[in-house]
Amino acid sequence: MIPGDGGQPDMQQLLQQAQKMQQDLAEAQQELAETPVEGSSGGGLVKATVNGAGELKGLVIDPKAVDPDDTETLADLVLAAVRDASAGAQELQQQKLGPLAQGLGGGGIPGLPF
Repeated sequence: MIPGDGGQPDMQQLLQQAQKMQQDLAEAQQELAETPVEGSSGGGLVKATVNGAGELKGLVIDPKAVDPDDTETLADLVLAAVRDASAGAQELQQQKLGPLAQGLGGGGIPGLPF
């Protein structure tokens, strides 16, 4: 039988493609970890910064948002800002990792987040 005959893919070529995809994925994940995404709430009274991987990296609270008699509102503002930033991070993940997942056949690989 001739190698590559019968429509069988070349295993060496498949291995090289898999290694390239793994390298591209690692680079995309590193870029995500280094990319800040900001979210806010209360008209900018609370700002949260997460990285593209969704890790909370910073939180800024305007003194106007602080009312000692109403900590529940402040807590809600913090949650809203973090959720806003996390949604932005998820969108960034889709932009960076989505094309890689498509390159893997769209079916995903067990153990990977797509």
